[in-house]
Amino acid sequence: MTRELPTALLMFISSRYAEARVYAAITAQGFDDITIAQSRLMMGIDDEGTRLTVLAERARVAKQTATALVDKLERAGYVERVPDPTDGRARLVRFTPRTVAALPLARAEEERIEADWTAHLGERRMRQLRETLTMLRSLTDPAASAPDTGP
Repeated sequence: MTRELPTALLMFISSRYAEARVYAAITAQGFDDITIAQSRLMMGIDDEGTRLTVLAERARVAKQTATALVDKLERAGYVERVPDPTDGRARLVRFTPRTVAALPLARAEEERIEADWTAHLGERRMRQLRETLTMLRSLTDPAASAPDTGP
């Protein structure tokens, strides 16, 4: 008897599929000196930059691992460390123009994935999937802001 796969594993399989497609799209365009692990860490960088400890938490890796990944990304020209304007002792990891040039390629592939999934599931189911996953985010994503509970 075959066991039904847990929902979390089904989400993981779909997520890894999308991740692999985006990674393949950017590497095919010449951004081929980055690893999947480095790209996962980069997904946690905010436009204005992000502290290394926050990146480690978002990627769910040890601070030492995040440091090693950022060091390699910095050497390859994808990120830079800059002073945090809110705390002179801290530094932010920020995208360089090289990464900014790759972002539209990644976003375009994300849009193609969304279109493929919508074609497969249909508009209604895709909308329900997005709504459901958005609801789960407040429970599962440490980077998500806490819901406003009002006064």
